[in-house]
Amino acid sequence: MTTRARLLALTVVLLWGCNFLAIRVGIDHFPPIFFAGLRFLVIAVPVVLFVPRPKVALRWLLLYGLAFGFAQFGFLFWAMNAGLATGLASLVLQSSAPMTVVLGAVLLGERLGRTQIIGLLVAIAGMLLVAVAQGGSSVGLVPLLLGLLAGLSWAIANIATRKAKSTEPMKLMSWMCVIATAPLFAVSWIVEGPTTGWAALASAFSTGEGHIALVGLAYTAIAGTIVGTGIYVALLGRYPASTVAPLSLMVPIVGFTVAWAALGEVPTPLTLAGGVAVIAGALVAQSAGRRAAGAAGPLGRLRRRGIVRATPGAEETCRHGASLHVPAPPG
Repeated sequence: MTTRARLLALTVVLLWGCNFLAIRVGIDHFPPIFFAGLRFLVIAVPVVLFVPRPKVALRWLLLYGLAFGFAQFGFLFWAMNAGLATGLASLVLQSSAPMTVVLGAVLLGERLGRTQIIGLLVAIAGMLLVAVAQGGSSVGLVPLLLGLLAGLSWAIANIATRKAKSTEPMKLMSWMCVIATAPLFAVSWIVEGPTTGWAALASAFSTGEGHIALVGLAYTAIAGTIVGTGIYVALLGRYPASTVAPLSLMVPIVGFTVAWAALGEVPTPLTLAGGVAVIAGALVAQSAGRRAAGAAGPLGRLRRRGIVRATPGAEETCRHGASLHVPAPPG
């Protein structure tokens, strides 16, 4: 990656790490499910008007939208509203990485190598440490379990994108917002009340707390989704997925730092140790999986037979194709 690309990558990490603080200030004023729906509504309206639907099978588009937008963000916002700390939320969501590897093996028949299994075990051990630390807190395990359900939803969305095989990832992300909006508002209407969210929106324009919540809404929609995801997708279009995708594993570092500076959240040593294990294990599992996929692919088989030789250009072409199926992390 060039220096400019690295700076853009760090910008994405900062935008997504700060996004968890924006979510926190948003759900401090709005009902959490309504706030999730409102976040997507802001994006969905211009998408319907100006962005053509991606050329993928409808079933995979719907699964991606419902898993990534509706379920993942619904569980995440619910978890944070139930007491999951802001910094910890940015970490727990990274459970999607090892979960994706497991689902790929179970649902897609992808083979797991020894290194991948070791990475998965390390990540699982890290989440167990986090669970022990969370279980000893006043909040308890329920918010953590909701956060893990958010991670599982993201992993299911990753499988949907692999099956969709879209060559238009930005359109896929944009229409995810359209698909997620109505179900989120429907659940909010049933669970939070038909008027609660809209009353909170009306009052947001007349109170200081409401103004801050509106800033949080604007940040999640514009900075977190449009700008952050836009840069991420652009980087995926120019560099290998194995270079770009692990950027999401740096997000918890920013998330914990911002939560500490702005909210005074101080993670326990056990939580930090578990967080390091989760990130390290996920990184090992992801990296090993991409190397195995590259070796098992058509280009790898041709190399082993001596038909072609490895060249930077050929390797880039292979990886670039894989990068189109890697969705942007929430942020």
